Amino acid sequence: MESQIQQNPNNEATNNQTPRSQFEKLKNNLVFKSKWAEINGAMGDLGTYIPIVLALTLAQNLNLGTTLIFTGVYNIVTGALYGVPMPVQPMKSIAAAALSSTPEEFGIPEIMAAGICTGAILLLLGVTGLMQLAYKLIPLSVVRGIQLAQGLNFAMTAVKYVRKNQNFSNSKSLGDRQWLGLDGLLLALVCACFIIVVNGAGEETETTGCQLATTTVDDHQKPKKGKWRRIVASLPSAFIVFLLGVIFAFIRKPKLIHDIKFGPSSIQIVKISKHAWKQGFIKGTIPQLPLSILNSVVAVCKLSYDLFPNKDFSPTSVSITVGLMNVIGCWFSAMPCCHGAGGLAGQYKFGGRSGGCVALLGLAKMVLGLVLGSSLVVILNKFPVGVLGVLLLFAGIELAMAARDMNSKEDAFVVLVVTSVSLVGSGAAIGFVCGMVVFALLKLRSFSYDECKFPTLLHRSS
Repeated sequence: MESQIQQNPNNEATNNQTPRSQFEKLKNNLVFKSKWAEINGAMGDLGTYIPIVLALTLAQNLNLGTTLIFTGVYNIVTGALYGVPMPVQPMKSIAAAALSSTPEEFGIPEIMAAGICTGAILLLLGVTGLMQLAYKLIPLSVVRGIQLAQGLNFAMTAVKYVRKNQNFSNSKSLGDRQWLGLDGLLLALVCACFIIVVNGAGEETETTGCQLATTTVDDHQKPKKGKWRRIVASLPSAFIVFLLGVIFAFIRKPKLIHDIKFGPSSIQIVKISKHAWKQGFIKGTIPQLPLSILNSVVAVCKLSYDLFPNKDFSPTSVSITVGLMNVIGCWFSAMPCCHGAGGLAGQYKFGGRSGGCVALLGLAKMVLGLVLGSSLVVILNKFPVGVLGVLLLFAGIELAMAARDMNSKEDAFVVLVVTSVSLVGSGAAIGFVCGMVVFALLKLRSFSYDECKFPTLLHRSS
């Protein structure tokens, strides 16, 4: 089985498009495929986004209003550029470094320095074409292993959110969650069952070679659904669950509305000292960079090609957009961001099929950032964490299922090696190295076996 997916590069026709045709393309990228499905898909990434943003706001005094405005702009721009539900997520390794340290050790200046350094390196890799080279050289089985590990990691975190009470300010789980209540275990289970009934296991797909493509069947060949089944399948499950969580947040603390202050947060340029640059690079950029290259660029492009084979954006463009987001936004205290295969899988799972899906989410973020600013944190702090866990669970499962196209035993072996090493605390970078070594050894073994077998066949034929 071929170990790599060859994605269509930007061809000469694309490069020779007129400004008017380019504008039409951007406009078409934002057109909804289905109104309620796209709105529902916009909720698919919130299980990852909200907990990390909330934790950084509570623990490190992150400017939530500025982060919402900038990430909203990122969503709109990337949605228009790519025409797929390209997610905008926090850089998880940088967030982990910040949440495991005090503000004096690794505060806002260090966080922003780490984001700027990571963004600058990704921008350089994209401009020089090195990211495209990495995309072509990295075997698909290694990428699938990273996706499986990341998906299972999301799923395990989601189960922890559902089962345990959480203190996001210090990233710790507290006691077991009670069965009843407005953030009880029963509520989370009901939400999970509701999503399963509405969405099932997701859209049916078939594997062709090493490409995972959506099955297309003529309308007269499709089995007709019953009236009630069509109604249930059309419900925006994730949107309903999220809206329910917002309502419950106000019910849990009715006086919440008095804590809300209207108006945007002040936007200021961050002052970064030499010490902050050093700490940000060592504690933030170094662990984040492998994850950004593998999951934010390579894995995102491979998964995008699986889900949207007609789209022709390249790893070069994705690397450049991630780089620019952080080189610009982090100077103004916006959270370091990247794309992520998990967010893309989550938004696709709940119905996102166009750039309009994330553009709508971006518009909502901008409105909230301009109208409520950082006071929005008081609402998020009361949002039922178990409900967030449910959204994150389905996003993780959808990402992990991308590995189901590994049909040969050798490919499956590489996938499981990468996943095992990545999940035991070694991280995606070590898992990637182990996967590349195992892949090379298997190819070398296969080549040596063929070399030994060829003379034997010649001798027998003579």
